[in-house]
Amino acid sequence: MKTIKLSIAALMAAGAGMGLNAADKPKVTLKANRTLVFNEVPPKVDSLKEMLTEGMFYGRLRMNTFRWDWKEETSRNQDNWAAGFGGSLLYKSAEYRGFSGMAGLYTSQSPWHMDSEDVKYIKAGKDTTSRYNVKTTGDWGMTVLAQAYLQYRFSKTKVRVGRQIFESFLTKSNDTKMIPNTFEGVSVVSKDLSKTTLKAAYFGRQKLRDHTRFHDVITFKDAAGESWANNDDSAINKALNYSAFVAAGLDPEHDLVVLEAANKSIKNLKLKANYTAVPDVVSSATIEAHYTIPVGGFKVVPGIRYMKQFDSLDGKLGAVANLKANAAGYDDPNSLDSWLFAARVDIKSGAPWKFRLGYSQIADEADIVAPWRGFPTGGFTRAMAQYNWYANTKTYMVRGDYSFDKAGLVSGLTAMFRYAIQDFDDTKPGVQADTNVLHLDAIQKFKSFPGLEARVRIGIVDGDPQTGAVTKGDPSYNEYRFEMNYLF
Repeated sequence: MKTIKLSIAALMAAGAGMGLNAADKPKVTLKANRTLVFNEVPPKVDSLKEMLTEGMFYGRLRMNTFRWDWKEETSRNQDNWAAGFGGSLLYKSAEYRGFSGMAGLYTSQSPWHMDSEDVKYIKAGKDTTSRYNVKTTGDWGMTVLAQAYLQYRFSKTKVRVGRQIFESFLTKSNDTKMIPNTFEGVSVVSKDLSKTTLKAAYFGRQKLRDHTRFHDVITFKDAAGESWANNDDSAINKALNYSAFVAAGLDPEHDLVVLEAANKSIKNLKLKANYTAVPDVVSSATIEAHYTIPVGGFKVVPGIRYMKQFDSLDGKLGAVANLKANAAGYDDPNSLDSWLFAARVDIKSGAPWKFRLGYSQIADEADIVAPWRGFPTGGFTRAMAQYNWYANTKTYMVRGDYSFDKAGLVSGLTAMFRYAIQDFDDTKPGVQADTNVLHLDAIQKFKSFPGLEARVRIGIVDGDPQTGAVTKGDPSYNEYRFEMNYLF
């Protein structure tokens, strides 16, 4: 939202008076996936005036830096870096007769950056800025009202209308950079049924993390053919673009429908079912189950996920099977029908460690469509920055989590590693070469300074380039990230 020109200094000064003493518990804290947990919320009140005056502000200062080092640079792949400095100021109103509201203003500024003509090379750090704004105006900063909704609550059911975060299997805030992924529309979340959470949503627009405007939920490129003006998510299906829809006589404007249910009625068993659809384009149905088995002083938790993807285009668009619109090597290049199967086993000690083995397989049909920041293989085999849901891909992963804090070794420190073997289809030129991925992650919290966290992430990718009938370049690279957050 370009008209909003509040500086980050002014934004944070507004919340400076709400800071905490070192001994106080923060009003809001971060989960490991960087989503917020509100420890304090505004009260229920008896008047419209109090609805506003008794509301609460939540501040966040954050910094994200990125360094991407390719093993082999090419005309398309150049070493790159990015940095974002900014934060957010959220306001939650008090609740009056079930009604309340929330607004969230976010900013990301990049005073130090690459040359503007090199913005196209930025990989993981692209979400610190808007490539479209850099290209069209030269502005590397972003300020946007990413959340602005009204809510009505009755019993344990909440209805929200407006701009909002909506967490489901395929729709996530994915707030690991500077500004979250949000949606515009209406949602319902209900916990009225015992041990059951029901979710439903109807969204007409989406705002990706590196956008300042809301855009279509699935259409790639706009009417002018600009790649960065519409849905340009890294996992977008490029065959589903504006000109292709128009040429086929189809509407390039779409909606997103989500239905989800989670249940814990059976002891030790967690069940989840999800339906996500872009009507007249593509839909999917997913079931998931996790069962906890106590074994001595440990817990063994096997889990499975099955996702079925349904094509609704009936061949009206060509080459849709591959996300990059290069469907060579696909049995039916004009169909999105496909499926995914994933399985994992967690072994938990309670504290301080957890161990996971994971496996996923994508049918040799079509790639999975998921440009809404929820990852189809997430929680099973996906490693940082990886997209392993191309057709006929098999992934094997081992993961370990360790809390140095709970072990009594280093106060506030937790760490995680993942090692993934990604076996892509060698016969499909539109799919990358096989890779082995090592991902290291460490989070340091400072108990003497509540609300302050530092995080280091390292990704090492070793690729297996190939020549012959199908040639694939070397996808190897090293990636380094450093992040800091202060919540108040």
